[in-house]
Amino acid sequence: MTASQAYLLFRYCRWLLWLAGLVYSADYLLHTSSHMDAFNHLLRTTEFWMFALPNAAVFAGFFELMMRNKAGLPRPKYGQFGLPR
Repeated sequence: MTASQAYLLFRYCRWLLWLAGLVYSADYLLHTSSHMDAFNHLLRTTEFWMFALPNAAVFAGFFELMMRNKAGLPRPKYGQFGLPR
């Protein structure tokens, strides 16, 4: 795998992890009672996923930046999406 392919992999992973975190948060807001125990405390699994998904997205972003520099790709201009042509 080349550095530019790894860059794209981490880029897609970052966006998917952020999306998964938002979807899980929306699920929590819609179905709060299923994420609570008998004493109205958050379940450990809910705490784990609400903490782990955003943190994993941030670390994927760090690896994305590292692979972009290693591949020698230019920094995107403000508001630019995707790789330069």
